Amino acid sequence: MNHWLTAPILIPLLGGILQALMGYAPITLRRTLALATTVLILVSAIVLLVLANDGSYRIYAFGNWQPPFGIVLVLDRLAALMLVMTSVLALFCHLYAIGGADEGNRQFHALFLFQLMGLNIAFLTGDLFNLFVAFEVLLIASYGLLMHGGGTIRTVPGLHYVVLNLIGSAIFLISVGMIYSVTGTLNMADLAVKVPQVTGESLNIVKAGGMMLLVVFGLKAAILPLCFWLPRAYSKATAPVAALFAVMTKVGIYAILRVYPLVFGDEAGELANLGMDWLFPIALATLAMGVIGALGSGSLKTLVAWQVIISVGTLLAPISLGSEAGLSAALFYMLSTTWTVGGLFLVSELIANQRGSANDRIITAPRMHNRTFLSVLFLIGAVAAAGLPPLSGFIGKLLILQSVEPGFEMAWLWSVLLVGSFLTIIAYSRAGSIVFWRTVDGHLEKPDPLNGRISVAAGALTALAIVLVVFAGPITRYTDATAEQLHNNNAYIEILQMPMVGEDD
Repeated sequence: MNHWLTAPILIPLLGGILQALMGYAPITLRRTLALATTVLILVSAIVLLVLANDGSYRIYAFGNWQPPFGIVLVLDRLAALMLVMTSVLALFCHLYAIGGADEGNRQFHALFLFQLMGLNIAFLTGDLFNLFVAFEVLLIASYGLLMHGGGTIRTVPGLHYVVLNLIGSAIFLISVGMIYSVTGTLNMADLAVKVPQVTGESLNIVKAGGMMLLVVFGLKAAILPLCFWLPRAYSKATAPVAALFAVMTKVGIYAILRVYPLVFGDEAGELANLGMDWLFPIALATLAMGVIGALGSGSLKTLVAWQVIISVGTLLAPISLGSEAGLSAALFYMLSTTWTVGGLFLVSELIANQRGSANDRIITAPRMHNRTFLSVLFLIGAVAAAGLPPLSGFIGKLLILQSVEPGFEMAWLWSVLLVGSFLTIIAYSRAGSIVFWRTVDGHLEKPDPLNGRISVAAGALTALAIVLVVFAGPITRYTDATAEQLHNNNAYIEILQMPMVGEDD
């Protein structure tokens, strides 16, 4: 067993406990330790990415209890990619937060680290019940983060977020109970072996459990019609929290990627490709709904929140078609859109702080301070989000378009994605022209100068859209290998059925 697999979980766990115990310590000390913890999480994620790049699976069984009975962590290329994507985003969000956004809540950093722990458990677990536990850990932390900053504007969206996710958790628990009642296991590799053997009346129980599970993952991913809670919740959260939440919908998408090709894949007999016929049209409808919401947005944060929904539809459409090329393209686009949306949330907050009472609303106002710097950041983020060349969003969408085989699906995907991208360009152009160029006479009260930390965090996260273009070749080779590995379910099943001995590899 390789103990490195526990690092992305133990580091935020210990860091979060330390932060909880030192709530009354000087804020400078708490910030330093919190940022150091996030850096260590990133380092451990990079180490795991290097390990996973050889294409093999690595397993860690807690207490040396052999699967399917014990708690098992599994590292492969997909898990490593998700860990790195999340830790990079978290680092810049945390750097932005210590610029002042963390004030007013002594447990902000503890909640931030516990949420990272929950995310990392979700990406590494090899068991459905522990995936449920991971969801609960990250959701409990997210409830506190969503309310961070106080104010009644966060109360109602926060209540909707909490209630819907509690309902989702209840359905999750019921669905895994139904599956366990038939198969006697929740280990994903073991399920991949036992689900094809289910027959008779038990088949309907597993099918119902699988469909309910897909609804839960759809709620986490914010697909139509389970997406309307997201724009208000994300747009009212503080900037670093909203930016970190850009990865939350990707957890639902990751769960679909991890569970359904493995447990309900081509070899699952009568349950093969369960729910995938529904997923493609729902994905396109989600994309279209996101575009409509973006066009009608009244503030920059709301616009970016609808961009999250656009990205969900864009990701799930090629994934639902089941090809390796489509999956690889979706993974590249996932990296691009997660970091781009995170950067746009941070930039939107910077803009709001420079516009006085106008805040981030898309209305005319006196000329803002630091307009040139902020307009460049917004332009880069908008171009990447809309999918215009030469930034990473364009490459991601181009790969998605190229991955679809000629036919009915190709006609629909190309039409919806291209028209949606065009309308998204209009939405960002409208917002940018009003906020930056359609100024009115008057003077804004001079705001505080841009903090160095928050400027660096917003600028660096936005600039990743350019970095992804520079390293597009190595990244696409990695996503190609990841897609190939995900389609080879036999290797995943075999490695978890082998007896594990030894302490390290």
